[in-house]
Amino acid sequence: MEDTTPLRRAIKWIVDIVVVISLAWFVAYGFGAQIKIAGQSMAPLLSGEDVVLMDRLAYDFGSPGRFDVVVFEREDGKSNVKRVIGLPGEEVQITDGFVYIDGKKLEAERGLNTAVLPGLAENPVTLGEDEYFLLGDNREGSEDSRFANIGNVKRDQIQGKVWLRLMPLFDIGLIE
Repeated sequence: MEDTTPLRRAIKWIVDIVVVISLAWFVAYGFGAQIKIAGQSMAPLLSGEDVVLMDRLAYDFGSPGRFDVVVFEREDGKSNVKRVIGLPGEEVQITDGFVYIDGKKLEAERGLNTAVLPGLAENPVTLGEDEYFLLGDNREGSEDSRFANIGNVKRDQIQGKVWLRLMPLFDIGLIE
């Protein structure tokens, strides 16, 4: 017969909780990285000072998809968070505030299909076989692929996919 004293049950619960927290920590930090958002370029989805988790393995067996929120390394070595808009081999252009992919108007929710300032995409931008066109959600306050200092982002610059907001605690949740 099993000894089920309150002390023994409490110890079992504490051990179970420690094991679950340890496994969660290992999965989150072993296969991901914690990123602190700087600035407002991804508002309203992410705000400055938000802390998110990036999945480093997300693209080991696949490629970034349109509208994925990714972390990439700029030429100056800094990491940035932006949204994938153009995929390899596509042509991206911004005309009259709207984003066009291969001549077709981008259909997206929450204003992700508009950008008043076209930058380099005023003329068609053709992406190479390993290049992506990234935009911040705050189109008018984002330094992204529209500008020469960022430009088209190569696949090997993309470090992973943002999947979870950790901070602030009242906004914790999955990133879509």
